[in-house]
Amino acid sequence: MTFLFVVNPVSGGTDKTASVEGIRAFFQRSSHQFALLMLTGNGDEVGLQRRIDELNPGRLVAVGGDGTVKFVAERAMAVGLPLGILPAGSANGMARELSLPDDLHEALGVVVGGDVRSVDVIEINDGDLCLHLSDMGLNAQLVKYALVNNWKGKLGYARAALRVLLRRRLITVRIRVEGKTVQRAAFMVVLANARVYGTGAAINPDGDLSDGRFEVVVLRRLSFWTFLKMFWRFRPFDPRYLEIFPTTDVTLQTKRRVHFQVDGEYRGKVSRLTARILPGKLRVLMPAGAPPA
Repeated sequence: MTFLFVVNPVSGGTDKTASVEGIRAFFQRSSHQFALLMLTGNGDEVGLQRRIDELNPGRLVAVGGDGTVKFVAERAMAVGLPLGILPAGSANGMARELSLPDDLHEALGVVVGGDVRSVDVIEINDGDLCLHLSDMGLNAQLVKYALVNNWKGKLGYARAALRVLLRRRLITVRIRVEGKTVQRAAFMVVLANARVYGTGAAINPDGDLSDGRFEVVVLRRLSFWTFLKMFWRFRPFDPRYLEIFPTTDVTLQTKRRVHFQVDGEYRGKVSRLTARILPGKLRVLMPAGAPPA
């Protein structure tokens, strides 16, 4: 089998030379073949498809953070290949959800010998795919500030969080879910396929990547210090401040345009969006014998 490793050399603000050398050393002792594709930010979609056509790999492997995972996963779904992940970003939320090891050698062992499991994906606005967590409001604004200022890592996110909290505003959102419509004032609304942000903050403690549903999580109250603890002590959100709607589809409408992000990628401001679950759409590699995601 051939493994195609798709490497984001700038994810997490760290050099990937050690990861690349570790991959080479691992496969020197393996009967499998491997190839590397370094992302450049220019024509990566075409370049990845070209390498897939040339190599006919058995598995695609993302080497980077959640943004890299999302990019490679979308191509893996399009061509029907399982996705492996080597966590190497500033936020590795999807890897955390799949119980993947941080150690490179152990993670490579999962890529080669792990179990292939099917997980759900959320489709947003008839085309955008969310593997992990998307949200509108406070956190999406944080993602924007981190992007604009090139603030990376947990310290960078904490700096962005401080700036966002000083300017936080409630949003009014109408939620059409499970055949009913409710209106809420909230600091942010999350479309949660998973449980935990890459920072370690548990926004959706009962989430399940493989249950054929997702959760709409409404954060209705938020103190300054509670939010900062998410970054410094990795505390979960206080459940008293959350309202959770399990569903297979939802429509969200806000009175004003608000910031929106998908899997850590800023999408701009929106006032309306729709989302629906795509059950078992993505096949991923997990540690052998691990419980379902």
